[in-house]
Amino acid sequence: MFDSLTERLGHTLKNLRGQGRMTESNIKDALREVRMALLEADVALPVVREFIDQVRQRAVGQEVMKSLSPGQALIKIVKDELTAIMGESAEALSFNVTPPAVILMAGLQGAGKTTTVAKLTRWIKDNTKKSVMVVSTDIYRPAAIKQLETLADEVGATFYPSDTGQKPVKIAKAAMGAARKQFIDVVIIDTAGRLHIDEEMMDEIKALHKAVDPVETLFVVDSMTGQDAANTAKAFNDALPLTGVVLTKTDGDARGGAALSVRHITGKPIKFIGVGEKTTALEVFHPDRIASRILGMGDVLSLIEEAESKLDRGKAEKMARKLKTGKGFNLEDFQEQLQQMRNMGGIGSLLSKLPGVGQIPKEALNQVNDQQFIRLEAIISSMTVKERRHPDIIKASRKRRIAAGAGVQVQDVNRLLKQFNQMKKMMKKASKGGMGRMMSNLKGQLPF
Repeated sequence: MFDSLTERLGHTLKNLRGQGRMTESNIKDALREVRMALLEADVALPVVREFIDQVRQRAVGQEVMKSLSPGQALIKIVKDELTAIMGESAEALSFNVTPPAVILMAGLQGAGKTTTVAKLTRWIKDNTKKSVMVVSTDIYRPAAIKQLETLADEVGATFYPSDTGQKPVKIAKAAMGAARKQFIDVVIIDTAGRLHIDEEMMDEIKALHKAVDPVETLFVVDSMTGQDAANTAKAFNDALPLTGVVLTKTDGDARGGAALSVRHITGKPIKFIGVGEKTTALEVFHPDRIASRILGMGDVLSLIEEAESKLDRGKAEKMARKLKTGKGFNLEDFQEQLQQMRNMGGIGSLLSKLPGVGQIPKEALNQVNDQQFIRLEAIISSMTVKERRHPDIIKASRKRRIAAGAGVQVQDVNRLLKQFNQMKKMMKKASKGGMGRMMSNLKGQLPF
């Protein structure tokens, strides 16, 4: 997300280096580039205009502190304004009602509404420890009801059954009644979508809203539709009292225009973003952290929170002990590290949150992808337990068998073993207190 915008803004702001003061002339040139970058990212034109005006007013004539270059000073202003246009701070879900608290999900067909219901369920269960019931009022698509039932089972939610012969309002009311009897804390209602906005759909969801009086009405929208996402959200907001927006498929959106447009056009906060297909791939939307990502500063806070919630603490402590002693690190441990990385959203998600990643050439980043890690896991899985624990015994005949089992070439097995040995050497150096030397040796020797 924001790949092209990050690249363009980084290049523009870099051009201000070496100048002693921000003048009307150099600010004008820089803001012309920023404007083009935002338009190319499919940010809505009214949002671009207001953003540029705000940055110009704050920047022109501003004295540059001795500790800051003009580029750095402008970056701070741009970051502040990006944060402001996206909503200043994260806005939490409201559960301040007598249970069950009802969350009504709205959106067009194909936006990822049903999957988002499952992701939101998992997030609520993991972060608030509340019980959740899910129900589908999409009586037009039996497959949607079945999909929600399957997902409910996966995330540990109570599923309230419905079928195509029922009325949406009756389904929702019956689900609420069942939730009260079972002392369920939260009910999430998945509604029917359409390929486009129509009067019949709006009337149906208005009737649902009136019947259930939800504490949250969330609009789910595909971020890859750019400023159209913001315009669709506005149409729904005109018909329904939305409380927030969930942006889906942001992992496939290189532009990010929707994230920068939705709040300004609808006046409603983005509460969550979907960052992948798994039910764990939902993040709280923090405008200040997203602004940092756009400017290539990374998002270390989110990375830490993700690690705390998704990493297996027991396995991490075991690995720390092995790192400290420098002994016993084997391919089973290596495989565990790969799996832990996948649990945190994969290498792409991790890299997007690291500061300075924008400085790495695209060619180098393209070589590091999740498919490579999946291949490494497949190779290790094709080994026997003995081979994983004692990689030194893996010779020519074993390599051929492992390669055939994983569907790869022998060269791929050799490459994995080489990477593993490099990693093992680095861990030994770290165990002897040579962390500084290890980090300097890392340059150009990363196993991937």
